[in-house]
Amino acid sequence: MELIFSYLHPFTLAFALLIAMGGLADCYDPLDPYGNITVTFDIHQWTNDGYVARVTIQNYHQYRHVDQPGWKIGWTWADNEIILSMSGAFATEQGNCSDFKFQSPHSCEKDPVIVDLGPDASPQNMTDACCRGGLLSSYTINPANSFSFFEVTVGNLGMNASGHAPRNLTLWAPGPGYTCGLLEDVDPTVSLEIGGRRQVQVFRTWKSTCTYSTFLANKTPVCCVSLSTFYNPKVTPCPVCSCGCRDADKSTALCISQINQLQGPDFIKSQDIVHCSDHMCPVRVHWHVQNNYVGHWRVKVTVSNYNYKRNYSNWNVVVQHPGFSQKATAYSFNSSVLPSAGFSEKVALFWGISYNNEELLQAGENQVGSVTTQILLEKDSESFTLSNGWALPRRVYFNGENCEMPLPDTFPMLPNAASSSLKPVNNCFFILQILFFLTFTSQLINLLGFDKQLNKFCLSLQPHFLIHNPLSF
Repeated sequence: MELIFSYLHPFTLAFALLIAMGGLADCYDPLDPYGNITVTFDIHQWTNDGYVARVTIQNYHQYRHVDQPGWKIGWTWADNEIILSMSGAFATEQGNCSDFKFQSPHSCEKDPVIVDLGPDASPQNMTDACCRGGLLSSYTINPANSFSFFEVTVGNLGMNASGHAPRNLTLWAPGPGYTCGLLEDVDPTVSLEIGGRRQVQVFRTWKSTCTYSTFLANKTPVCCVSLSTFYNPKVTPCPVCSCGCRDADKSTALCISQINQLQGPDFIKSQDIVHCSDHMCPVRVHWHVQNNYVGHWRVKVTVSNYNYKRNYSNWNVVVQHPGFSQKATAYSFNSSVLPSAGFSEKVALFWGISYNNEELLQAGENQVGSVTTQILLEKDSESFTLSNGWALPRRVYFNGENCEMPLPDTFPMLPNAASSSLKPVNNCFFILQILFFLTFTSQLINLLGFDKQLNKFCLSLQPHFLIHNPLSF
């Protein structure tokens, strides 16, 4: 028996390790290893029976942002706390406040849920960096809009109570997917005043880090990738049923997407009506290898919106490809190369240009909404090749969500014996050939005496040319 266990033990350990790695992969994004949303409570004022705290929600993700309908945050009070007042946000329910006859608390719920105010909030209810409707930009794209503040006055703690950190912190951004750690005591936050010459410290700081899991957020992909190249007429479409399967009736133009990240009353509002397709994804990213030059190669990227009900504001696309280790120029998108952990292939982030294409419009009756750009990449002579699908992306994300890629055996491949025919033309050699041909032709005309006859022929055409081209001179 002991001998059998000695054989099984290594396999059992390896199996457990694989399970653990699979679980970590759901909560750890190697393309954004340090991405998270941090929630901070800063107590900056004590009251007779509680405190006033400033709550900060900071998005540290490089490309994942909080989209409509915005973030919601909730917790469980450790004692008998109530919310006396708030600014910059509001609790969704007041709860039972019948025990407080001489005041009207903002919320007496044991488990309050807090929502951001909109831009149209009244000035007396606003604070700095609040009231964006719960929207948070990613830290790389727009750090100034990657955080949100609100203030909460907490009471009912009794005389001289210092309070305890709230428990069971929960973040919806906007749906499930985030897991938050405990709110722990950390070094008090220090801010600067008087032009940075004075440091001001709060009395107490609690902080929690919320990490994202694609498994908890949504099991169904929200986007897919299609591929094409200049050297093969075949277009590789998105995999069939990438985001769900369409109805059996092929004549139907409108379909309800199976993707739903929200629960409760927001479920109906979140249902996507998309253009019926074999992939049934609200968004498709198309990668086309367009040209091959001597020192560069060109790609065209098109992002299409098949959703009839939704515009994607402040969208972004992440592409993993080894070609981004060289200089790349995107002509119609903003772009940045991101640091990544454990990958030899570089990762590039693309997003829209303000007042130009930062909004991916919804699909219309006869066409889908789309944004597009061409990308010119320098070649690395040691690695660049058109063989074996090297020029195609390894992984694509849209708004932080992994897109379904076609299988490698469906990639557009080089045709047979194409290695010589697809070599880029050397422009300098081609120009030299043209100059040599022109020089040889002019010498031949002079040698045969055709130059005088050619001049007479041109002079005979000159009046006709001047009549029909009055701007010539």
